[in-house]
Amino acid sequence: MSASSPSQRPGPVSVAPEKLAEIQADFSREWLRIITSAQQGTLEKPADRRFASEAWKTHTGYLATAHAYLLSAKAMNQMVDAAQLSEPVRNRLRFSVMQWVEAMSPSNFLVTNPEVQSKLLETNGQSLALGIQNLLADMQKGRLTQSDESQFELGRNIAATEGSVIFQNELMQLIQYAPLTDKVYQKPLLIVPPCINKYYILDLQPESSFVRYAVEQGFTVFLISWRNPLPGDTDGIKDATWGDYLKHGVLQAVDIASDVTGQAQINTLGFCVGGTLLASALALALADGRDPVASLTLLTTLLDFDDTGVLDVFVDELHASSREQQLGHGCLMSARELGTTFSFLRPNELVWNYVVNNYLKGESPQAFDLLYWNADGTNLPGPFFTWYFRNTYLENNLKVPNRVTVDGQGIDLGRLAMPAYIYGSRDDHIVPWRTSFAATRLLSGSSRYVLGASGHIAGVINPAAKKRRNYWAHDTQSAPGKEFPGPEAWLDAATQHPGSWWPDWATWLASHSGSMVGARTKLGSAHYVPLQSAPGDYVKIKAI
Repeated sequence: MSASSPSQRPGPVSVAPEKLAEIQADFSREWLRIITSAQQGTLEKPADRRFASEAWKTHTGYLATAHAYLLSAKAMNQMVDAAQLSEPVRNRLRFSVMQWVEAMSPSNFLVTNPEVQSKLLETNGQSLALGIQNLLADMQKGRLTQSDESQFELGRNIAATEGSVIFQNELMQLIQYAPLTDKVYQKPLLIVPPCINKYYILDLQPESSFVRYAVEQGFTVFLISWRNPLPGDTDGIKDATWGDYLKHGVLQAVDIASDVTGQAQINTLGFCVGGTLLASALALALADGRDPVASLTLLTTLLDFDDTGVLDVFVDELHASSREQQLGHGCLMSARELGTTFSFLRPNELVWNYVVNNYLKGESPQAFDLLYWNADGTNLPGPFFTWYFRNTYLENNLKVPNRVTVDGQGIDLGRLAMPAYIYGSRDDHIVPWRTSFAATRLLSGSSRYVLGASGHIAGVINPAAKKRRNYWAHDTQSAPGKEFPGPEAWLDAATQHPGSWWPDWATWLASHSGSMVGARTKLGSAHYVPLQSAPGDYVKIKAI
């Protein structure tokens, strides 16, 4: 993916003359109001937080510039909406306009930002000197600094839930976590995080750790920590395929968790790409005559890629083909490029905000565990990435029974009949919730769909103890074979509940986990002896 521009640019754009005249008239009226108010000294600060400082109010010329910028941005977006284009091309144009508009904000430049200028004078130039130091440091890192990274250390105050690595291969380490209760449920839980990020988004600081919460509820938790391949690796990991991740990653972890706990079936949870991997792996197991899982939880997961939201602007045949030529034979999709792409999906919040604060104001970012994790990216094997891009985002093959095969075995997600808990985030810009809802129709077992407030990460990482946000759910889950309503009808009939969805999930999972038994004091087994303490070595490998 290219962070700043979609792979196919729109051609000439036309707008109906009457609509263009209407946009121009609105622009002229509003511009006249701005100029008149500025001359009379009554022009107020815009609501946009970039112009919230009182310095903008006290400098009328700069304030008028801010209003003119916002007015121009509005007019440009109106012209995109009115343009006579197909919707895919309109979305690409809208994305390109967003990048240009966000980059050209007067708040981003020293000469047009009075707040920055005031600080420069107040500090006798020290703010700019510190900003230059921050810029040079980030140039050495090759990325923006979004958090005070010195405040976090893996295994000490982040990714610190007690456990042991009990297995590793060329793709992953498998962590088993130590019990925090005297009794645990019979069936363990295996968590499959996305391989596009480090796993510890699910094990941040103890008060916000999903992993720790699950252990505290009496579940024996296993978790995959995916390896971060590096350019110098020579053991073949750079050639790893989608099938390798299913067989030697997910299914091997399923077998080990089952073996260690003595359970014929276990519970499983997949997050984002991890959920896509998990569902695919379980369908592959069924094709091989195995049924090793009692329940399936999917968090912000796409199984049907019909609508991928803003990411759709990157999806076309030209992009897929060029990536296959570039990466398909043993090269890596770099963490730097992946991170930049996702940051520019929300450039105001994740790029320009830090340019202004870090470089123009000379400020140091606050310690924030989620942003520390966000900067700790992972590389992906080229063959894995290119297969995933084509077969999911471009061709949407996974939802078609047996269109995708691994070693001759067809993958049919419709054969997954175990009970499923499917979670989506209402404001998710990476996995639109209505698209995640489609899994309720693809899977054939009973389903419970839950919709949480907020976005892709903040919606999922919503600790129960903080009692923040809310979620929507129905009182009962769908019966196997029962047709789910559409997402809008589902939401209209859903009940809104205050606080986190975590307790709802824990109650559901407990009903599929068997009886309570005494917790084991030792981790692993005779065959899977603990190799090292959690979080293990793989998660500590830095991509950039």
